[in-house]
Amino acid sequence: MKITSTANPRVKDLVRLRNRRARNETGLFIVEGFREIRRAIDHKIVIRELWVCPELFLGEQEGELVERSGAEIVEASVEPFRKIAYRDRPEGLLAVCEQFDTTLEHLRVSDTPLVLVVEAIEKPGNLGTMIRTATAANADAVIVADQTTDVFNPNVVRASIGTIFATPIAVCSSDDAIAWLQHKNIPICAATPNAETSIWDARIDGALVVGAEQYGLSEQMLDAADVKVRIPMPGDDEIDSLNAATSASILLFEALRQRS
Repeated sequence: MKITSTANPRVKDLVRLRNRRARNETGLFIVEGFREIRRAIDHKIVIRELWVCPELFLGEQEGELVERSGAEIVEASVEPFRKIAYRDRPEGLLAVCEQFDTTLEHLRVSDTPLVLVVEAIEKPGNLGTMIRTATAANADAVIVADQTTDVFNPNVVRASIGTIFATPIAVCSSDDAIAWLQHKNIPICAATPNAETSIWDARIDGALVVGAEQYGLSEQMLDAADVKVRIPMPGDDEIDSLNAATSASILLFEALRQRS
């Protein structure tokens, strides 16, 4: 059966998943787009439903992706699909997925760990971009401490281009993150504009910690840091901080540079 009405109850249920409370209550979240859904399938994310609108497909590989999903296929016409989509230009593919494990206990790190810790990040786009960059840097994991933005927010998934399924993610309090890192003997390198030491003059490794742009890192995170570093900004007469995602990128790739 093809869904043709925007008033269909299943359409309304899907729209509710844009809301954090509905995601928490159902344990579900939505993933939109070819690349994102392909990565979800590649990393064994459980897909309950795959909504398709062939009229909006952009290429010729969608059919293969639909077959690989192992999900209930729900076909919708253009108008109801646009109702459930959160992109301005939907690609005709939207998956309803089960939330995956985000506890610290499931994280596994290498003998020389590189972990990105992000504290109280508010903007979904920033959080998704940080996860994407951590994946590009081959980080062992991303820890979202004192979560403000839900990692299952569809805009986090979108900004990560599905790399949220490739890099292990944990969500916890800052205190629990600190305890876990110390238990694993992973040194904590905290980025703060008030640090005396430049990233060029310090060992950037272990757990790289970045805070929200407005408030920076919490006192407990700064107190726990083994080293505090700042990113040199010759133009700091005009600006006192960088975008949080940009700061994370600089730290991650400085760590890679030093390792190589």
